[in-house]
Amino acid sequence: MHLRFYRRSMHSPSVDAFKTAFRLHPAGIAVVSARTAEGPVGLTASSVASVGLDPLALAFSVTRSRGSAGGILRAESFVVNLVTARHVETAQAFAITGADRFTPEQGWSTLETGEPYLPSARFALRCRPLQVTPVGASSLVLAEVLDVIEGEAGEPVVYFDRAFHVLNPTAVG
Repeated sequence: MHLRFYRRSMHSPSVDAFKTAFRLHPAGIAVVSARTAEGPVGLTASSVASVGLDPLALAFSVTRSRGSAGGILRAESFVVNLVTARHVETAQAFAITGADRFTPEQGWSTLETGEPYLPSARFALRCRPLQVTPVGASSLVLAEVLDVIEGEAGEPVVYFDRAFHVLNPTAVG
């Protein structure tokens, strides 16, 4: 077996190697949405992870602090919509600056608490931020899950090698 090491220097890996490692690591997709004074904001996240059970907590990262990401970072609460194959176009729209968001065709609704959410998402997790940790130009968000709203079953979708891929769970055996 041939081992391949990517190094920028003796003590730090190269940025390209790091990007390649995570580009080739499949990750689940979520659309994070919030209500701000300026209106609804949202973004696509492939970094959502379960963190703990007491309290129920999750984490995700955002790569900037302006625009939709800035709105989510300033929001008192937000919804992490765990999406399925039927939401690929929505996830793509929320991954591109300036794309149409919160359109009627995407199927958005509003929770009693004011946050926009996708009722057709497999799960919608209403959260409040516990801690935001800056990491260079990015921020790591640690959030408490306040509500878990079960939506519709559907085929899972992952982000892998710069594209969305639908998984067929019945093929897993």
